[in-house]
Amino acid sequence: MKVFVTGATGFIGSHLVPRLLRDGHALRCLVRRPGAGRPLEEPGAATVTGDVTDRESIGRAMSGCDCVIHLANVYSFWEADRHTYAKVNVEGTRHVMECALAAAIPRVVHISSAVIYGRPTDLPFTEESPVGPVRFSEYARTKYEGDRVAWELHERRGLPLVTIMPGAVLGPGDTRATGDYIRRLVRRSMPARIMEDSVLTFVHVRDVAEAIALAAARDDLSGARLLVGAQRLSLRELNRMVGEISGVPLPALRLPGSLAMAGAALLTWLADRVGQAPPWGMSTDQIRTMKEGFQFDGGKAERELGLVYTPIRVALEEAIRAACAQERFGLATR
Repeated sequence: MKVFVTGATGFIGSHLVPRLLRDGHALRCLVRRPGAGRPLEEPGAATVTGDVTDRESIGRAMSGCDCVIHLANVYSFWEADRHTYAKVNVEGTRHVMECALAAAIPRVVHISSAVIYGRPTDLPFTEESPVGPVRFSEYARTKYEGDRVAWELHERRGLPLVTIMPGAVLGPGDTRATGDYIRRLVRRSMPARIMEDSVLTFVHVRDVAEAIALAAARDDLSGARLLVGAQRLSLRELNRMVGEISGVPLPALRLPGSLAMAGAALLTWLADRVGQAPPWGMSTDQIRTMKEGFQFDGGKAERELGLVYTPIRVALEEAIRAACAQERFGLATR
């Protein structure tokens, strides 16, 4: 099968590409800059230069493919230009989906996020749960709006759509919010523990890649929404596990939620004025997301895809080991 992939150079994409190649698919991966695709080309993927914000480049790139996997998005909790979120997560998604329709692509797998549900009344929530009225970050809001664009095209124009919605993704190679949080704990550069009572649903990055690959291989899933994640942990439990694996003591200070939110508001205000991200990941959007958490049931992916979830401790062990090897912390995992 010829598969067109956006976002292949990202965290999930770096695990998805080798997984798809093992199945014998011919991959055409979108990269924004010439030369950025070398890590993809070495194992056997082809690359094409373009951008999801450029509709013409998308249309040319996916021509002749049998499947589109849309991973590209702005995943962060602070951007100097907040319009970037909508430009990529909403309009970029619209471009990919409309081009897939125009090219008559028979399978489209769109990677969303569990955070689009906000705070549902169901706990844990499922794919069928009504979404809550509020999303707690600009990332979540624009991912939700991008999903609405895709599902409207499915309902009105027959886009053959499957949506994968991962929880908090863990594993080696994560350079974004969750990976940064773990690295700060291991480096002992996190000044305090915060929001320890909040509960999130976690998933190994390889399980996300596996779910995407399994969904892409199916021709009978159009219209399916699949939450991907199994293990629900409080941040206190996650912190304790990181400490056990790394052998590094956790921060002694525990910051009350009200102070964490107030500190995030101040640091975000300063960041917006100096054009640099808040220190320690202390943006208002990130702290609100940590405070609210999300608890869902990822059993449908097991039933529909035959997905087998990896224990989260394994994901943390691999993430910490990779970080130590890369940055030479001199820490021994056990």
